Amino acid sequence: MTVTVATLGFPRIGPRRELKFALEKFWSGKSTEAELLEAAAGLRAAAWARQAALGADWLPSNDFSFYDHVLDTSLMLGAIPERYGVAAGTADLATYFAMARGTTGESAGCAHGHGHTAQEMTKWFDTNYHYMVPELAAGQKLALSSSKIVDEYREAKALGYETRPVLLGPVTWLSLAKGRDVDPFDFLDEVLGLYSAVLTQLAHAGAEWVQIDEPILALDLDERQRAAITRVYAKLPRLGLKIMLATYFGALEDNLTLAVNLPVAGLHVDLVRAPDQFDKVLVAAPKGLLLSLGVIDGRNIWRADLEKLLDRIEPVAATRDIVLAPSCSLLHVPVDLALEPKLDDEIKQWLAFAAQKIDELVTLKDALNGGRDWVAEKLAASGRAAAARKVSPRIHDPLVAARTASITEAMRSRQSPYAARAAVQAGILALPPFPTTTIGSFPQTAEVRHARAEHNRGNLGDAAYERFLREETERTVRWQEEAGLDMLVHGEFERNDMVQYFGEQLAGFAFTVNGWVQSYGSRCVRPPILFGDVSRPKPMTVEWWRYAQGLTARPMKGMLTGPVTILNWSFVRDDQPRSASCAQIALAIRDEVVDLERAGCKAIQIDEAALREGLPLRKRDWQAYLDWAVDCFRLSAAGVGDATQIHTHMCYSEFNDILPAIGAMDTDVISIETARSQMELLEGFAAYRYPSAIGPGVYDIHAPRVPSVDEIVRLMQLAQAHLAPEQLWVNPDCGLKTRKWEEVKPAIDAMVSAARELRVRVAEPA
Repeated sequence: MTVTVATLGFPRIGPRRELKFALEKFWSGKSTEAELLEAAAGLRAAAWARQAALGADWLPSNDFSFYDHVLDTSLMLGAIPERYGVAAGTADLATYFAMARGTTGESAGCAHGHGHTAQEMTKWFDTNYHYMVPELAAGQKLALSSSKIVDEYREAKALGYETRPVLLGPVTWLSLAKGRDVDPFDFLDEVLGLYSAVLTQLAHAGAEWVQIDEPILALDLDERQRAAITRVYAKLPRLGLKIMLATYFGALEDNLTLAVNLPVAGLHVDLVRAPDQFDKVLVAAPKGLLLSLGVIDGRNIWRADLEKLLDRIEPVAATRDIVLAPSCSLLHVPVDLALEPKLDDEIKQWLAFAAQKIDELVTLKDALNGGRDWVAEKLAASGRAAAARKVSPRIHDPLVAARTASITEAMRSRQSPYAARAAVQAGILALPPFPTTTIGSFPQTAEVRHARAEHNRGNLGDAAYERFLREETERTVRWQEEAGLDMLVHGEFERNDMVQYFGEQLAGFAFTVNGWVQSYGSRCVRPPILFGDVSRPKPMTVEWWRYAQGLTARPMKGMLTGPVTILNWSFVRDDQPRSASCAQIALAIRDEVVDLERAGCKAIQIDEAALREGLPLRKRDWQAYLDWAVDCFRLSAAGVGDATQIHTHMCYSEFNDILPAIGAMDTDVISIETARSQMELLEGFAAYRYPSAIGPGVYDIHAPRVPSVDEIVRLMQLAQAHLAPEQLWVNPDCGLKTRKWEEVKPAIDAMVSAARELRVRVAEPA
């Protein structure tokens, strides 16, 4: 019996975010399309070379993407919304980026001069990766519009690498799509025909295998989806290619029988998120089905206990050929731990990034094929690291444990119901109808990033750096006053990232220098490493809030990141329940909230952008997660009096199926993303009779286009079809950190003008 190693996908961005910089250089007009394509080809070649050198037997191709693999699939199928003015079959890179980022002004051929909106963006299953939601409309015609998957297979072959091309499965793609007056599954025949054509092209190009990802198989499927799976995989395996059907992010469970009986050549299963399915898969899988076992965590950065894994795998490897693989694509982890010179040795020995995970897989392969003695030293090192982590005093803090054990239900409850609080707050804040605000951050300009970098390098002293930040903050406060915003923010220039900034000031976190992962497009984040018990040694934001409030008579929001978001956007320890870690973070944020109120802050925003993305994939598990997640938010927020207005912010998620949980958070104001969806999300809030105030995002900050006053007024009129005017705030749909001032200023001016027009309309007699 033979054991081989496969990677399901490798990080696209490059070891030092080379893709990010190439994209942003191209978007700014400082490089040509040819130069961008050359940079991408270099990244692909380097990724194949690295994986091959590490000893992987199955290399992926088409795992690279300029923006998002779901968008790649949409372009391949010609699922191009009509507003972009491009017929299916004629798309190019400009069309691709228009779908990803929207278009601006006359350059887009848009008569009103304000461009076209991007496609909606939301979270990829329960990860922090964002994908572009496919759009399908009644009467739409699809056609092959991209040969990317075939081109990249040939590109690898020309370099001497035989790859297994990766393709998002048609049933998952249709399940993720949004239909405009049509059921996406009405396009199944057309989509299946196009997939058949693509697989035929791959076979003609010489490919033997193709990896088709159907993570939807880890979810609850309806009969339509199950029928589609059966139909699709009755046809595709007959086209001359062997199919490795890849499932991940959870267990197959009730879809196991369906999956193992499909006429595919191989099946990949996630044994990290769902280790209990191992024995069931082994019993159900026919002997001729090549099993790919996802035994190394593709979503977290903890080193595996290889001896323990071998004990589990050896009996299987003795009876059948198997493939060892990460649980999912390595897209979700940083590239290489060797690029982290500042991590201390104790923590570093516990970690494995993408390159190290492939090395772990190859060590397992060598042990299974040649015996454990072949890799005895590597196995011993793995065992020592696992043992050291269990007993390290840096992980367990008895004071944190005692405080967590003392949490009571009363600590999670505000003093009065929302209606009573709202009346008190209205008297104190004296805001006009349709109050305007922003979500928190303002542009992190090149000057801000340069100053931070120089400070980090030691070239800019603490006093000079603080002076620079104070000047940026004051300019931003003054501009907000001039623009006419009603509730201000300080701009967050001192913050590198909404999670990292807090993690750096909390005990129990460690940080990387080059531990970047892709969030969407060119947006990359460095998730903190939550390795131990969490506490707050000292206040984190109070002094910056106090400085900013001292510059203005208008209310200044205190800006915090919520406990669930800090948890979900970190690499979290796996030696205790996530709920326990979240409660520890909630107590730390609670301390900060109380200190802000004590300093005089009347409005505190506790962002929970990632609350929904932590939702388990199976609906039966939702309530348990929502119960502890909401409890943790309430614990963080409920230490203040009625006069303090608690805001939260959520973005890029489907909220309608968790509205009772959002209501249970008991906030005074929630701001949400609704611009790309044209206020559709508010239908659910209205049906639920959401009692508190809502700021529906009136323009998409992830695209460079500037909205018009009329556009914002129209969106807010749509909002009023669902909610009472007195419930509505006016704000962008997310923070403005990634935008430029020349985009932000006219957009905010338009937003404020729209709010003033709305106030006049509401004041006019009916």
